Amino acid sequence: MIAGIELGGTKTVVATGTAGGIVHEEWRFPTTGPEETLGRFINWLRERGTPTAIGVGAFGPLGVNPGRENYGRLLATPKPGWSGFSIIEALAAAFPQARVVIETDVNAAALAEARLGAAKGLDDVAYITIGTGIGAGILSGGRLIHGALHPEVGHIKVARQAGDDFAGVCPFHGDCLEGLASGPSMAARWGTPAVDLPENHPAWDTEAWYLAQGALSLLGIVAPAKIIIGGGVSQATGFHLKVEALLKNLAAGYFIPLQDGPYIVAPALGQQAGIIGALLLTSHS
Repeated sequence: MIAGIELGGTKTVVATGTAGGIVHEEWRFPTTGPEETLGRFINWLRERGTPTAIGVGAFGPLGVNPGRENYGRLLATPKPGWSGFSIIEALAAAFPQARVVIETDVNAAALAEARLGAAKGLDDVAYITIGTGIGAGILSGGRLIHGALHPEVGHIKVARQAGDDFAGVCPFHGDCLEGLASGPSMAARWGTPAVDLPENHPAWDTEAWYLAQGALSLLGIVAPAKIIIGGGVSQATGFHLKVEALLKNLAAGYFIPLQDGPYIVAPALGQQAGIIGALLLTSHS
């Protein structure tokens, strides 16, 4: 029995399936406190059998380097009650026979889209998600990227759009990418959530400008063959084409991957990318 868990800041998805990413059965429920959330999906899995392997894609910041003391542990997260909680210890206590692999939720989504989705067959892929925050998962040379921690692309500094004096909403950096272009940023900037903004609203030009800046940084540092942008904010009509057009202008003909477009694309797996990626983690090395 192979299990996958997508532990998001808002919702949790638990599934049984195959190490090849096929979902057999899944259950979605709101993420609450750590003991209650872990208890719910542990009980759900126990009702279905005994897993031999569990892949977890979780929100962060998260210890993702095996062998380090903080592996599988939530770090200084703003989500109440989760800082310091060890996902891997809780799962090991419940299923001592299971091999547990933990990654960030965006790395899991990047893996899923590279193996089965919009970047199928590519080993160099970046996945940006725009929601409550902005995060990115990076597959480079077929390997999911970590440093001392996982990448925090949402907190890079970006060039300001001309005439933009919005202070930004990031409590740490103010006008980083996340501070200027996340879901809460759009709501604060325009006075209404992104989902309620019409397609011709200037918000989308501003949003695309900042996402193109973030994509340019990824292009210059890890040179992905394709960048996938997902999350609720990205679902506006024509958004990906707008970001790519701005990125090409910023790139000024320099970066080779851009010449094989389309380069900025939507996820093909939609809301399933995270849980499919969690299952794939159990066989990814």
